[in-house]
Amino acid sequence: MLKEIQVPDIGDFSNVEIIEVLVRPGDAIQQEDSLITVESDKASMEIPSPESGLIRDMKVKIGDKISQGDIILSLEVSDAPAQPEINKPETKIAAETAAPIDPETAIVTPTPLVDRDQPAANGKTSELRPSPTAHMDEERFKKAHASPAVRRFARELGADVGLISGTGPKGRILKQDVQDYVKRTLTSGATGFAVAEVPEEDFGKYGRIEIQALTRINKHTGRNTHRNWVRVPHVTQYDEADITELEAFRKSLKEEYKDKGIRITMLSFLIKAVVSALKEFPRFNASLDATQDNLIVKHYYHIGVAVDTPEGLVVPVIRDVDRKTLVEVATELSEVSHRARASKLWPADMKGGCFSISSLGGIGGTAFTPIVNLPEVAVLGVSRATMRPVFQNGTFVPRLILPLSLSYDHRVIDGAAGARFTAYLSALLSDTRRMLL
Repeated sequence: MLKEIQVPDIGDFSNVEIIEVLVRPGDAIQQEDSLITVESDKASMEIPSPESGLIRDMKVKIGDKISQGDIILSLEVSDAPAQPEINKPETKIAAETAAPIDPETAIVTPTPLVDRDQPAANGKTSELRPSPTAHMDEERFKKAHASPAVRRFARELGADVGLISGTGPKGRILKQDVQDYVKRTLTSGATGFAVAEVPEEDFGKYGRIEIQALTRINKHTGRNTHRNWVRVPHVTQYDEADITELEAFRKSLKEEYKDKGIRITMLSFLIKAVVSALKEFPRFNASLDATQDNLIVKHYYHIGVAVDTPEGLVVPVIRDVDRKTLVEVATELSEVSHRARASKLWPADMKGGCFSISSLGGIGGTAFTPIVNLPEVAVLGVSRATMRPVFQNGTFVPRLILPLSLSYDHRVIDGAAGARFTAYLSALLSDTRRMLL
């Protein structure tokens, strides 16, 4: 018998947004299993199923607004409760390792688990091994933006949701995010480094302290950069470019476009020059696929630009740079930088990049090691240009020298290719006419 499952009386909630769909057609569910997660301005909640059965059709999706009485799904209900396929090995493992639920927090409480191996060849039972969640950072796990159902699912798989970046609304971690994280971990052959936890220290006993909470962007950036640093074998190639003539040209354009409200920066030239280099070295405009056995070479040129904001570092993407003029790039760069600092970027504004540029030229420094922004394979760091004496035609002349720092994924790019890329980029910046070739 098909039965339509409706939104129950959820209290003082109406027209609330669905931020997560926890089931799909074909799933066998039990009574009280969570179906969807909704969120209002004040709170979020999961809506459970009043019946057991087999889902035939979903009537809602993420982003829909619902109220009491709206239909969520069609459920095939039978006299006998729907049973999960317990004969599947993975389901057995999940059932054996499931941890009890803390009714007060609706978050799974960790239970010390062991692998009960069969007797070894010497007749002795192998040593009991702790669960993969035994050393999980519980504080980080609890603070992650995920529903109780997703937390339970993550625990069953031994995944720390505190290390997972969410793709749901407002960065919420979805079940699919957990699955993707586990797949990436398994296919990469890496499960992280077994290092000792940093001991908690009472710094207040040494003197006066102040606690400052990290912003959401700080925490998101920290998780991503840690993941990227651990998973990518970084190599950084350093080089320099003589931009004396380029800077003179830029200043002349600056005066020309000043009245039009367009600011021509050195970064605009760098973005255009990078695209020319990517066309010459297409391996830098690529990403490894999920199996890490194939290289996906892109034939579009979307450049990410790191922007320093009061809330932290963000990397908006300027798309199709190869189809835009220098003035168009400069205009868009100015506009997107203002939106970033005003916290008005959309998540889509920071996705789809092929290659990133991190410029510290306005601050200082001589060189640094930028971290590759996965799934990209390379990133360019730019430091402050300085005037130096350069020996030319038998005499020293003052030249403006720009330091370049190129970090790249050594699984995809070798040292020779990295050196060729920076040498080519340096030549482009030293003679802007080469960009026309």
